[in-house]
Amino acid sequence: MALPLTIHQLSAQPITPEAFAPFGQVIFPSADGAAFGPDDAQLQLDGGIPRFYIMTLEAKGTQFRTITRHQRCTQCLGALEGKDWLMAVAPPGAAEQPNPPDIRAFHIPGNCFIKLEVGTWHAGPYFRHAAVSFYNLELSNTNEVDHQTCNLARELGLEFEIVDG
Repeated sequence: MALPLTIHQLSAQPITPEAFAPFGQVIFPSADGAAFGPDDAQLQLDGGIPRFYIMTLEAKGTQFRTITRHQRCTQCLGALEGKDWLMAVAPPGAAEQPNPPDIRAFHIPGNCFIKLEVGTWHAGPYFRHAAVSFYNLELSNTNEVDHQTCNLARELGLEFEIVDG
């Protein structure tokens, strides 16, 4: 028997390094020739062959019923063409599903990218444009062997909608 569905609205907050820290990093442009440091993406891609590719997504609204994590690598996402976008995240942890009150939504401008920490739950990218191309850095087999999804609707009777903050 299916649980009754409750819809929760998540207000998308502007992304800042401090607000996003429990989930990963926000990477902004730096000067050419700058030395590697803590503001650069701290990657964990040693478990296989890194894959850096561009994916084009069609708009699918801002509602989600599932949330995913990768526990073997970091993942970087950024939009091309300066387009803004939205992402929902929950902190990494040992539990088989995220704690719903810990899920946050961020509005991400097109002048930066995010690095998701290993195990960070995420839903998105979402956006209000007709389509957006994103670059994605993960392992070549992440979606086959390191893709754990929690169906929030089935397991908890929850659906989330990201709204502008």
